[in-house]
Parts: sequence; C-alpha cells; structure tokens
Amino acid sequence: MSKAFASQADLDDKNITFEQLSEHCWAYTAEGDPNSGVIIGEKYILVSDTTATPAMAQDLIAKIRTVSDKPIKYVLLTHYHAVRVLGASAYVAEGATEVIASRGTYELIEERGAQDMKSEMERFPRLFRGAETVPGLTWPTMVVGDGKPGRQGSLEIDLGGVKVQIWHPGPGHTKGDTIAWVESEKVLYSGDLVEYEAGVYTGDAQLEEWPATLDALRDLKPEYIVPGRGEAMKGNDNVNKALDYTKRWVTTLFQAGKDAVAGNMDLKAAMAHARKSMDPVFGHVFIYEHCLPFDVTRAFDEASGIKHPRIWTAERDKEMWDALQG
Repeated sequence: MSKAFASQADLDDKNITFEQLSEHCWAYTAEGDPNSGVIIGEKYILVSDTTATPAMAQDLIAKIRTVSDKPIKYVLLTHYHAVRVLGASAYVAEGATEVIASRGTYELIEERGAQDMKSEMERFPRLFRGAETVPGLTWPTMVVGDGKPGRQGSLEIDLGGVKVQIWHPGPGHTKGDTIAWVESEKVLYSGDLVEYEAGVYTGDAQLEEWPATLDALRDLKPEYIVPGRGEAMKGNDNVNKALDYTKRWVTTLFQAGKDAVAGNMDLKAAMAHARKSMDPVFGHVFIYEHCLPFDVTRAFDEASGIKHPRIWTAERDKEMWDALQG
C-alpha cells in the first residue's frame, strides 16, 4: 500500500463523556469513537455495546461504579462489529448472565465474526489496545426475534423500576441492527443505525432499506438518543437532527454508487465521484476518511446488485485500498 489506512494513524485519545440523560439512562460517548449506553434499574443494570476490548471496558465499568453498585446483569450487542462486542467478557466477569443480540446479528457472527475481528484489529490499533485481553468471539446467550423487522419479536426486560424494550427495527447498518428503547423516559439506544457529526460506516450495510428503518425510529418520537457515534442528543428536535444527518449520508452515498455503476466507473473513479457530493457536506466530521473507502465500495456493490454484503477480510481491506491508491 502507498499509505496507511486513515484509522491506523488515528492514535490520539478521545475525551470521554459519561452523562445522565434521564432518571435511569446514561450515555458514554467519546468524540466519534463507538458509544455505549447504560440503563440502571433498582435491581439490575443493562449495558448497550461493550467497547472493543475487555481492557477498554474497564473504564466504563469504573464510571458505572461511581453512580451504582447494582449488578450488571445484561449486555446488549446492537450489531456484530468487533469494536462493539469484543469487550463483553469484562461484563461477564462482573457477573453479567445474559448477552443479547438479534437473530441477524447471531447469523453474522457465525458467518463473518472471525474475519471482522481480524480486519478491525488491524485497522484500529488505538481502539484495540489491550487486544490480548480478548478471549475470542462474543456469542449471544439470548437471541431476540426471528430475523424479521418489527416489534412483534421484541424482548422486554424489567431492571426494577424501568423496563427496556429490545428489538430489530429493520436493516440498515447491518442486517441485524438491534435497539434498546426505554419508552417511559423516551430514550433510544440506536447503535450504529444512527450517527451524528461522525462518519457513518456502511461497509456491511443495507443502503436501500436503511432510510425506512430510520423513519421507524423517528415514529417512536424519542426525546433522547444515544447514537452509535457522536454526542447524545437531547430533545426531539435534536434527535431528528441525528436521524436526518444519517439519512442524508446514506442516501447521498447510495446515489453516488448508483451513478458510478450507471457510468461504468471503476472503484477509483467511483470514489472520486462520491467525493463530489460527500466531501462538501461531511468531510469535516470524525472518522470521515476512515469510513469513505469502505462506504463507497459497499455502495458500488449494492448498486451493482450485490444485496448481501461481501465479507471484509484483512486481505480484502488491502486489495480495496490498493485499488483506490493505484
């Protein structure tokens, strides 16, 4: 390769915020790094997304312990990506007994979890500091739904004084995205279905369906959202800003991919074309350059008729990068 991935040069630590959004709901955010959510009941705690390694998870666990001594019983995997799930063993060591994921996420771990772990560990050296503490793939102990979108297959968990609804609202960031919804407090934990002022990674996305899934989240009328990346948003108007931001990214990107296929462009030309519409709007945000090569590749693939995303391996990462540089 002529130069390293943008993420390989991203070695500066981020400022972490741990803030209370409502009576029972907290957000753990870090300037464009993967966010986590915490819901603290009178009996139990649920953590949504676990950070990339057990070593990194210790920071969130320490912050939780400054506000509650209740047992961390539940861990939710909003999707299968390594930076979200490989810290789960730290919570199991704390006593967590249930690791929850959707049927689609379970299937993706089976199909490509090992390849994704290797790919992401090589691309994100800062996020995977302490990678030696990862015992292997994270496997759900509780699978929600049958892979079909909608609340009919939802799971409701009573943490004591607060109930959390968990379901797969539809394909988007992956085919298996799962949300946590605290209806009584109007707090939504969206995982990477929603981002704000940060890159929207779409390398495993269902771009055509994603906008409809965002509309389904909008219909909940959340007053708070903890997106996958970016700051927690407060007030429905600000929640809608995050939904609009993500929808604009997805639709602008996918249109560029369709244009590239219609114009019989190669991948490098497709990247140059996508930049014309993406750079002016999104070029300033966290991890934009990390995401764009993978995003353009996936948009080009989906526009070409490849509905089920191809598996990213460390080798494929390098092949794609070389094609864009050469």
